[in-house]
Amino acid sequence: MAEARTQTIVVTGASSGIGKATARLFASKGWNVAATMRNPAAESDLVESAALKRIALDVQEPDGPRAAVAAALEAFGRIDVWLNNAGYGAFGPVEAGTRRQIERQFDVNVFGLIACVQAVAPHFRANRAGTLINVTSVGGLMTVPSYALYNASKFAVEGLSEGLWYELGALGIRVKVIEPGAIATNFGGRSLDALDYSAMPDYAPFMEKVKAARKRITENSSPPELVAETIYRAATDPSDRMRYLAGPDARRFVPLRRLLGAQAQMRLMRRVFRI
Repeated sequence: MAEARTQTIVVTGASSGIGKATARLFASKGWNVAATMRNPAAESDLVESAALKRIALDVQEPDGPRAAVAAALEAFGRIDVWLNNAGYGAFGPVEAGTRRQIERQFDVNVFGLIACVQAVAPHFRANRAGTLINVTSVGGLMTVPSYALYNASKFAVEGLSEGLWYELGALGIRVKVIEPGAIATNFGGRSLDALDYSAMPDYAPFMEKVKAARKRITENSSPPELVAETIYRAATDPSDRMRYLAGPDARRFVPLRRLLGAQAQMRLMRRVFRI
């Protein structure tokens, strides 16, 4: 019997949080891992080996995704799973967002993700196989106060993923979506951009309540390793299932929204945030 081929995953945003946890988990499972990040030279936790390569990728760079695909293929010869995990979040009132912040929100979370899909799709099509996994959020299914721009970008990826499920599925390529709830990562420090509403004092009482609720919620966040396990489960699931919730809060709130309806759930969210 022929020896089973080692599978390869490409992880975007692998320098921290969910991406790093995923790179570590797949490496521990015997996979080849192409761990992409904006600055591989600054990474010290993910040590390169024959089965793990650090690759430069800034999804906002026009040629970045295609170069990352080429580097992963040079290292491992084939890509079996591509994980779109790199993300950015704008936090605060929409009115306070600058054009640059709003554009970055969609450049990273939507347009950069699309560029990655376009870069890896030819390889998947040639093989008539492959799995594309997009990390969205519970915030792609329901909104969270003061995250309107971030939610809008994740809603977009949810819709995009459904369309890709049809298009790529017809070619033997699986499309999966991971929907985490609150996760204990440093997303809030390095990838979250607080919008400056200081010139709009009307928002101050609202934002103080939101920040207090956010603090309460993040204290009970799930670890990124939980999301990594969900990603592994999706990557190894041969079915055409698309969505995978990650975290107890995700499994609680999303069914509740479906049960109550959007408007009732939004009123409930008002009570949770005390706004």
